[in-house]
Amino acid sequence: MQEIILKINGMMCQHCEANVKKRLEAFPKVEEAVPSHTENQAVVKLNAELTAQELEALKKAVTDAGYQIAE
Repeated sequence: MQEIILKINGMMCQHCEANVKKRLEAFPKVEEAVPSHTENQAVVKLNAELTAQELEALKKAVTDAGYQIAE
């Protein structure tokens, strides 16, 4: 299992975490997403390696939800 960490700005509470979790876990290769508004990140566990295009799609799902990806 692969794990990536997405740095995310703009999450303020547990509701924000739940929103990000739902959007990330909608992707087939995402086994589990564990966002943290206190750490400004989401730990994403994958069941297969992501392509660059799939990684960009994950990031877009987060930004479409109203949060910012920190590079």
